[in-house]
This record gives sequence, structure tokens and C-alpha cells, in this order.
Amino acid sequence: MLPQTKAIYLCGPIMDASPDDSKSWRQRAKERLAGKFILLDPMRRNFRDREIDSANEIVEFDLQDVRTADILLVNYTKASIGTAMEVFYASHDLGKFVIAFSPEEYQNMSPWMVKFCTKILPDLNEALDYIERHF
Repeated sequence: MLPQTKAIYLCGPIMDASPDDSKSWRQRAKERLAGKFILLDPMRRNFRDREIDSANEIVEFDLQDVRTADILLVNYTKASIGTAMEVFYASHDLGKFVIAFSPEEYQNMSPWMVKFCTKILPDLNEALDYIERHF
């Protein structure tokens, strides 16, 4: 019997980041993990932040992706309210495996992110290596 393909939600700043910063790391992850995992990229939806009629949709679609995912890959290179909420929901409420990458030293990280991320690695490549090795 073949193992089930795991789904990974690409979690990280969108509203709090430039379009290039939001897209470039996700694109690198998708290129490297394509064909090995189902990749859930919130950037696939074309909503505009801060529009009243899309705010609830943005959150609900993102939460659906978090529920669907087996693993969260988290860009924790800068603080983001939405990212932190998704991490908390995935880890605390759903018991998901959360793998983050951050250039910050442990002492400079939010204790909330440290508590609710299963593993925090120093960069995207190490996080991708970890995923490929363990999943």
C-alpha cells in the first residue's frame, strides 16, 4: 500500500510583506516539493486585503487550508498577526505539525511562536530538507 500524500500549507506574511517577499519563498518551496506533497498556497486566491467583502473570505479560505493540511511550513522571518493565528490554530486546536524557518536567534523569537511551532530552523532550505527527510 502506498503512503498517503501529505498536504502542506505555505503559511507566512502576505498583508505585512511585499508581493515579492510573499511569493518568492512559496515559489521556491513549490518547485522543490512539487510531486511529493500537495501544496496549499494561499496566494493562489486573488483577494485584495482590507476590502470588507473579502476579509471574511480570506480568513475562512486560509483556515480551510490549515484544516486540510497535515503540515504547516511557516515563514517566520517577520512578525505577522495572521501567520501567528494560523500557527496557534493549527498547533493548539488541531494538533498539526508546524515547521517554521527564521533567521532570528531563539532569544529574539516570540515565546508564542516557539511554543506552538513543532520545529524552527534557520532558513527555508533547512526546513525543506527537514520535510523531505521526515515526511
